[in-house]
Amino acid sequence: MSLYLFLKAALIWFIIAVFAIANGIFRESFLEPYIGEAIALPLSGITLSIIIFTIALLSFKLIEKTNSMTYVYIGIQWVIMTLVFEFVFGHFVMGKTWQELFQVFNPLEGNLFVLALFVSLFSPIVVSRIRNNQ
Repeated sequence: MSLYLFLKAALIWFIIAVFAIANGIFRESFLEPYIGEAIALPLSGITLSIIIFTIALLSFKLIEKTNSMTYVYIGIQWVIMTLVFEFVFGHFVMGKTWQELFQVFNPLEGNLFVLALFVSLFSPIVVSRIRNNQ
């Protein structure tokens, strides 16, 4: 993967991150007060996953047609960037403890962050196959 393609994929990820932050703010400010955290948290995870896939689908034209492994690398890049952001921003900016941060990986608590990571990982390859088959 070229540096230029890496930077394009990073730009797309930054767009995803902006929408992810907005999704979290919406969850905490509007959904949780009205429907409670038990419903708002998984709903937010599903919404975030849809957002990730939609942005991947809409931004696909920015990424030139390439081999399948490159799309896998983009998915891995997005997952790594997401995890770094989650831990660095969450701990050093939001002041969350490491234990609190690791709770995002517990779907039994209603958090579907793992689903969002899965969608981040596989969206580039799925979108490439959808677009290339049209």
